[in-house]
Amino acid sequence: MHRAKMAISGIIGLSSIFIVFTILMYPEEIFQASLRGLSIWWDVVFPSLLPFIILSELLMGIGVVHFFGVLLHPIMFPLFRVPGPGGFVLAMGFASGYPVGAKLTTQLRQRNMINQFEGERLVSFTSTSDPIFIFGAVAVGIFHDPSLGVILALSHYLSSLLVGFIMAFHERKAPRTFYQSERGNLLRQGLRAMHRARMEDGRSFGTLMAEAISSGFKTTFLIGGFMICFSVLIQVLTLINLVQLIQWIVTLILLPLGFASELSSPTIYGLFEITLGTQGISLSPSSIPLLDKMILVSFLIAWSGFSIHAQVASILSTTDIRYTPYLYSRILHAFLAGFLTYFSWDPLYHSLLAPASIPTFLTQLPKGGFFMMAQYSLLHGFLFLAFVILSLFVILILRVAKRLVLLNPQRK
Repeated sequence: MHRAKMAISGIIGLSSIFIVFTILMYPEEIFQASLRGLSIWWDVVFPSLLPFIILSELLMGIGVVHFFGVLLHPIMFPLFRVPGPGGFVLAMGFASGYPVGAKLTTQLRQRNMINQFEGERLVSFTSTSDPIFIFGAVAVGIFHDPSLGVILALSHYLSSLLVGFIMAFHERKAPRTFYQSERGNLLRQGLRAMHRARMEDGRSFGTLMAEAISSGFKTTFLIGGFMICFSVLIQVLTLINLVQLIQWIVTLILLPLGFASELSSPTIYGLFEITLGTQGISLSPSSIPLLDKMILVSFLIAWSGFSIHAQVASILSTTDIRYTPYLYSRILHAFLAGFLTYFSWDPLYHSLLAPASIPTFLTQLPKGGFFMMAQYSLLHGFLFLAFVILSLFVILILRVAKRLVLLNPQRK
């Protein structure tokens, strides 16, 4: 065991030295790769993730997670064997994309609202891509066909829920987190739980906002660092012709499954970074059936790329939640998403999703490329509306909770 660890350390050390020498030998190519990673992060990831992370931190500090925990516990535990607060993580993870689900799961674990095994189950199906990326970036921005977004989104989110059902059997005999039930209406119980959590937290709104912004910037800059590093790593592998060797292996796997050999190279890039893979698949020869391309795109989006895996592993390392179950769930999610895309293709794409049924505004791409489209649609539409609705919802709940406490002073 000791020798194996020494061997691994030696391999990592030699690989690091080799990468440094490669960077020194090809400074221009490495610089351009860094710029590509930085551009993707700055144009898409930073403006899309930062508001969601800040908002989720605020909602957790206010106690909204406890409110949803009481309301959703009767649903979440029988289906996924996770406590009710997992419903909040599920909603935020689906809406905001990678790696918010993992971030919120670790926060629940740090607050002892879930145990280790419940955290492993929860992160396995709440760490997903967001609708803006699937519909805006991939369907409209890359493939210029909004109807593809419907198929990709349905396959992605349905397969994610299937992963949740399957992962419910993970460590099934492990202890569970119990939520004490009170008498009375479930909504009143949730409001009381939210109020108690807010009082126990004790921080002022100004302090909450400052710490939420600090945490949001820290997380998004961490993600940006990973994206730049993996963009450079992909370029290094290309420069030393290692990608060609991996491409030969991937081709041996894809050809028996009926996929064209031209799809092997973009698939390799997609295993590291989703956007590079989907762009490469879209640029493959038009003679390749669109269904084949969509199956691989769905597979890669669910797999999420080694860049996302590194981000999630880094986030999970602050708790006792293990990365290995997450890795298995990504593999399972990728294959399930590919299968669902295959089986839903004929009934959806050729029958239900006729071009006339797609709204005109979804078929028009704003000037400036797909990055500008994603940033525009996200920042000036969805995020603003979501922020306003959630803010009003929180204010309303706080006022109702305050009235309930005033009307029932004897209840703690």
